[in-house]
Amino acid sequence: MGKVATAIDNKLRSAFAPVRLAIEDESSRHHGHAGWREGGETHFRVEIVSAAFEGKNRVARQRLVYATLKEELDAGLHALALTTLTPAEDDRTVSSRA
Repeated sequence: MGKVATAIDNKLRSAFAPVRLAIEDESSRHHGHAGWREGGETHFRVEIVSAAFEGKNRVARQRLVYATLKEELDAGLHALALTTLTPAEDDRTVSSRA
């Protein structure tokens, strides 16, 4: 895990105490596109499941994540594809896949 991915992981774990957190660096898929730079760590897919999202809509949840990662975004993190779920929503998602 690279420096940016490690910072994302640490900050999201600290802020949201997730029951599940998956971080994928998708930078290589964006070679030549806006925001891409040599060395990657510019485009990430994050899936986070946390009770901290209870009672919040999708936009409010994403704003919380963006605020938590403001330093990384300001330093060149170009894109975050976010999936933000509560534990109950995640249980339903897992059940529907089975």
